[in-house]
Amino acid sequence: MCGGVYFEHEGRGVRVHFSGPGARLPVRRRDGGVQLLPWGRRPQQAGQLPLGGWARLEAIRAGRWDRWFPVPVKLTLKRFMEQDAGNRPCWYDLIRGQWIQGLVAREGSERRVYVVVIEPEPAGAVHVRWPRILSG
Repeated sequence: MCGGVYFEHEGRGVRVHFSGPGARLPVRRRDGGVQLLPWGRRPQQAGQLPLGGWARLEAIRAGRWDRWFPVPVKLTLKRFMEQDAGNRPCWYDLIRGQWIQGLVAREGSERRVYVVVIEPEPAGAVHVRWPRILSG
């Protein structure tokens, strides 16, 4: 479900895991710039937005995120990490032109980004969820 990511920001490589309380993801702004936003919310963190760092595409389409005024965004990542059935980290590269879809949710002045996840394509996939990868 995308437990870690690697991206470049301000000329340096950044590796982030959701488990880190200060985890932030790079969100592409409409003007082409990039803004780092908090990646989801952990149980110990204050706030009103949903716990976790992921938003299922089916739940978004069903309107279960509507109360947080969801905005689809592009996450400008180079790689992401999923754990396999044996809980071993597996890193996957994104190719030029690909991005992972994110969702920015807000409640008052609180804003956080969540990774949009889908069911994996292959029937025998070793991952339960998969980040929604888009291109164009």
